[in-house]
Amino acid sequence: MKIAVVIPTYNEKENLPKITAQLMALPLDLRLLVIEDNSPDGTGKVADELTLQYPGRVSVMHRTGKL
Repeated sequence: MKIAVVIPTYNEKENLPKITAQLMALPLDLRLLVIEDNSPDGTGKVADELTLQYPGRVSVMHRTGKL
């Protein structure tokens, strides 16, 4: 079974790598979509780096702001 996890983020630079590592360590066919709302703390850059660390498993959607 494939599982998709969607994580909305805003100013989660410190937390995003931790939760991503924990999710990726699970024995599941899991994909992660990070929704990044133009955080001023650099969350978007961290999210982009995670796509390189987990190719094909982590994706990022950059948005211009919160809804």
